[in-house]
Amino acid sequence: MRCKAISITVLFLILTGLLSAMNWPSETAVMTRNFGSNDRGRPALGMVFSGNTQVLSAEAGEVIFTHNSSDTVSRLPSPFGAWMAVDHEDGLITIYSRYADNASDGEKTAPPVRVQKQEPIAVSGISGWSAQNGFYFQVYDRRERSWINPAMLVTPQRETRPPQILSVELLNAQGTPVQSWNLSQGRYTVIVNTNVSSASRGIFFAPQRIICLINGAEAGSLNFEAFSARDGILMVFRNGLVPARQVYSTFPAFEAATVFLNRGQANLEVIVQDINGISRSYFSRIYVN
Repeated sequence: MRCKAISITVLFLILTGLLSAMNWPSETAVMTRNFGSNDRGRPALGMVFSGNTQVLSAEAGEVIFTHNSSDTVSRLPSPFGAWMAVDHEDGLITIYSRYADNASDGEKTAPPVRVQKQEPIAVSGISGWSAQNGFYFQVYDRRERSWINPAMLVTPQRETRPPQILSVELLNAQGTPVQSWNLSQGRYTVIVNTNVSSASRGIFFAPQRIICLINGAEAGSLNFEAFSARDGILMVFRNGLVPARQVYSTFPAFEAATVFLNRGQANLEVIVQDINGISRSYFSRIYVN
């Protein structure tokens, strides 16, 4: 089931060992938000970094687009501010944005045609929809029209603390939270408030996967590996593609699964896993009449 959440291109690169080739886009910046974070009801489609630093190309490739405030080619609004897209000829595009706009200080420089791995391509700053000094990093699979979790392409920052499960609650068919674990038979939505904490920086991130089990059988698996665009709607993989707005509507939690509870005793287990495979579980016994 898990492989269905990954685009064909990325799955091929995993099997051939090519995904580990990318490097982090900075040697010193601090990541303050990761892929999949619940950004007030919307998923973060990349990683947000803060600090004064050079922005580095994660891999060698061809620069296919750049934008800054003086550009007049496109009249489209740019929440990304100053940004650059680099094509890596394997279906993947890395996008660097919200960095310092070199046109704002009158020293505009021509963008490179090609970049090498770890080559400086910009300087962190404030542009677009950004409130702090830093930059935004994304990976896009143009063949599958999917945003890919960058942590799958580079060596993840290792943490030893397991994820936190702050709360688990059930919503009934009317969308109302249940008040006890004595329930009527029927369909319920599992809402999980969880995050992965960085002990070294006091920052909280989205996990890699949330799994819900009923009586030991998997009832829902929410993956943060890739988000797809289908007919203009952003989709998240949860045992199948579901609209992202549905999964993220319970900010700051996630709609992790929809389950049907039959009469009798039901054991609910929630497992949250981070990118390093470290997990934490939650268990509750439910009585259904």
